[in-house]
Amino acid sequence: MTSSASPKPGREVGVVEQQRNRTTARARLSAALRPFFQWLAGTRGFTLVAPKIVPPLDRLVNRLSGGRVLMGDQLLPHLLLTTTGSRTGQPRQSPLACMPQDDGSFLVVGSNFGRDRHPAWSGNLLKTPQATVTFRGRVTPVTATLLTGDERDRAWQALVRFWPLYQGYTERSGRELRVFRLSPRHA
Repeated sequence: MTSSASPKPGREVGVVEQQRNRTTARARLSAALRPFFQWLAGTRGFTLVAPKIVPPLDRLVNRLSGGRVLMGDQLLPHLLLTTTGSRTGQPRQSPLACMPQDDGSFLVVGSNFGRDRHPAWSGNLLKTPQATVTFRGRVTPVTATLLTGDERDRAWQALVRFWPLYQGYTERSGRELRVFRLSPRHA
């Protein structure tokens, strides 16, 4: 029997343990860096530079990873939203922080990095609420709903606990940030 026929006893446990250790170390590093990135994302300089740099880099990382990774995933869950352009009718991709929900939907916020205008993707969803979400390598058709009233208030409280910077973005932008629920469409 050759040595490649079966792994040595205990080898599988070692590989699983190594993966678990890497995951734990990554989670600890993310937790340690989160306050720094919250501070950085709240600066005016970041607001000026990030919209031009972060989305294209995120789309590149996502494409190179086969749709499994977005840069911000180390801090918050992220998805890639594909909408229909409201003027062009062409597909438009936007990497977004998201708050996954127990029912399979996602909450997303039109923060636009705290700028004074709503992001284009949010206008696209208002015109055409059917979109797709790529989340951790899985593509899901969704329907977007702009949250209002009590439903928005409840979602907003959860979102601000999830990522407190949203409140700062609201204050800086001088506008109410749009909050959408992206619900899976079933065929």
